[in-house]
Amino acid sequence: MRDVNADSRTTPNTRAPGSASALNRVAVPAGVLAAVAGAFAYVGTVDPNQPGHYPVCPLYRFTGLYCPGCGGLRSAHEFVHGDFLAALQDNALAVVGYLAFMVLWTVWVVRAARGRPVRLDLGSGSLWALGALVLVFTVVRNLPFGGWLHP
Repeated sequence: MRDVNADSRTTPNTRAPGSASALNRVAVPAGVLAAVAGAFAYVGTVDPNQPGHYPVCPLYRFTGLYCPGCGGLRSAHEFVHGDFLAALQDNALAVVGYLAFMVLWTVWVVRAARGRPVRLDLGSGSLWALGALVLVFTVVRNLPFGGWLHP
């Protein structure tokens, strides 16, 4: 039996694992950004304030209560058009989410370009706090004194 590595025509793979080029390492974050930018471009073009383009929130339709996402499309539309106060009025939690996405995406790209692993280790306490924030936002926007949070 012949040893393949002894053949002068074959060279062993000298590439270290994880030594992909920076361009290859940022391909996935670039794809995610392209998808998000495409969604925002669509919402920025097709006005959610005009009836018939988007479905009505089922929770609001059947109960009259605002879910945490109610007003999110209108908020994204206003955000794309640079009217940040109107975006905050439509859904303040969504605007916080847009900003958090921008920060996390930037960290992701920088770490990926440098070849470092991207880890977002949220402990159970952080997840409970995030869930509590969404719950409080939802409850307050449906109470009489929370009218300033209505979309």
